[in-house]
Amino acid sequence: MEQKIRVGAVSYLNTKPLLYGISRSHTLMQQIELTEDYPAKVARQLIDGTIDVGLVPVAIIPKLKEHFIISDYCIGTMGEVASVCLFSDVPLEAVTHVLLDYQSRTSVALTKLLLKNYWKINPVLEDAQTDFRNSIHGTTAGLVIGDRAFAQRLQSKYIYDLGLAWKAYTGLPFVFAAWIANKPLPDDFIDLFNNANAEGLRNLDEVIAPLSSPDYDLKKYYTKNISYNLDEKKREGMKRFLSEI
Repeated sequence: MEQKIRVGAVSYLNTKPLLYGISRSHTLMQQIELTEDYPAKVARQLIDGTIDVGLVPVAIIPKLKEHFIISDYCIGTMGEVASVCLFSDVPLEAVTHVLLDYQSRTSVALTKLLLKNYWKINPVLEDAQTDFRNSIHGTTAGLVIGDRAFAQRLQSKYIYDLGLAWKAYTGLPFVFAAWIANKPLPDDFIDLFNNANAEGLRNLDEVIAPLSSPDYDLKKYYTKNISYNLDEKKREGMKRFLSEI
């Protein structure tokens, strides 16, 4: 029996449109072993070689011996991303400490880059633990990503969207995660995988129907905030980001 291709995906709401078609392709599911986790965990699996391809934070690309972007689709944004933000009780210039979400390498790297080069402030940076959102108060801000960011939007007085900040800083869109393999994969598999990614984007109402997000409008999120096509401008933004971290 031919060995299955091990695929790791992120278990956030923003990946649901991409996973919709993958999970519904009988031919593809026969060829893969699919697991889901948070971004930094999937990234570690790709670096360690326990998976063959993953929807991973692009910040890990320099850590891979070789890498292959295997899909025309990504988790990106043209501006406001809504689910990757710095949250604070006070304006950014009054922030003394920033808690960094443990779940994403790209968002942490982007935060550090923007603090230094765009906002030009130098707060104390702390790697956060699992229950860190309760510690976002006073002059301590926090980077919160993914689905938890939607709830945090209702809690914090100040919200600094990292997608908007990157666009203001560079004029470019941003790519948070892409489908990256750590080895060459067959062309027929890549074509099948790419087509499966597109299926959910053609059927967003069906993707959204079974989902629950009381804190944010998912139709807006999937059509206005997240931009899934990995086009040339996004590749340019990704190249710029990797050159600065």
